[in-house]
Amino acid sequence: MTDPKDELDPAFEIVEPEVCRGPALFNSPHSGSTYPYEFLQLSRLDIGTLRRSEDSFVDELMAGVVTQGYPLMRAHFPRCFVDVNREPYELDPRMFDGRLPSFANTRSMRVAGGLGTVARVVGDAQEIYDRRIPIDDALARIESLYKPYHRALRKLFTRLHRDFGAALLIDCHSMPSTAGHKDERPRPEFVIGDRYGTSCVGVVAETVEQTLRGMGYTVSRNKPYAGGFITEHYGNPAAGLHAVQLEINRALYMDERRYQRVSGFSRLAADLVTLANRLGDIPLEELRPYRAAAAE
Repeated sequence: MTDPKDELDPAFEIVEPEVCRGPALFNSPHSGSTYPYEFLQLSRLDIGTLRRSEDSFVDELMAGVVTQGYPLMRAHFPRCFVDVNREPYELDPRMFDGRLPSFANTRSMRVAGGLGTVARVVGDAQEIYDRRIPIDDALARIESLYKPYHRALRKLFTRLHRDFGAALLIDCHSMPSTAGHKDERPRPEFVIGDRYGTSCVGVVAETVEQTLRGMGYTVSRNKPYAGGFITEHYGNPAAGLHAVQLEINRALYMDERRYQRVSGFSRLAADLVTLANRLGDIPLEELRPYRAAAAE
């Protein structure tokens, strides 16, 4: 298969402010919409169906944070091609021709659901492929896209931690407005995931929740999304490293069937800038490592 970097150049980008105002970093790992040609040829699904796993336009919704002094990282490759919000080797052996690495995690709940590092399904469990794909293809996606993405994200996160004594990662996602055909109950407008209080200090999730509720939005915490791999593995509050996942209901800003922005897009984008500034106003001493706080 052609090296995916041929069509995905750059595979991701970091949009930096002229001056960083504080330790916050915004990440949009699932808004990528550049689908490599050979991947589309391999897939049994049309691109409209594949896009159901996208966090369409989330990077655009968050773009205003850069002018306020906060960097934004975003993927260009689609989540269903390779998912950076998974462990590096969450792989389903039923999907591949060839031997998986001995260290691959083949038994996670995400793999069982078809949503490993290289996904088997999109949407309502619709199979992406009608045949097995070469394991070398999957490993190439991980080497050329997944690993460089995380190296760049970790480098930026570490730089903010060095410059401010703390760092705060806001991992930005979107969710369908309903859970699917079997459950048509509307979802909240936002879901905050902090891994049940383990990925950031309480003031972070409280600031997000209070700000959004004050704007009139409905908000849930950790249900149905508590935060994925990025939130879990970048958050280490005792070291002054904080991560929180933000899920945005797609009905707020887009037509979910047509993949088009709706009239509420601009208002939501402005509200997210306000949220960024509220997070930026959290005193640094509340985010710095516990040891430093105790010493002071």
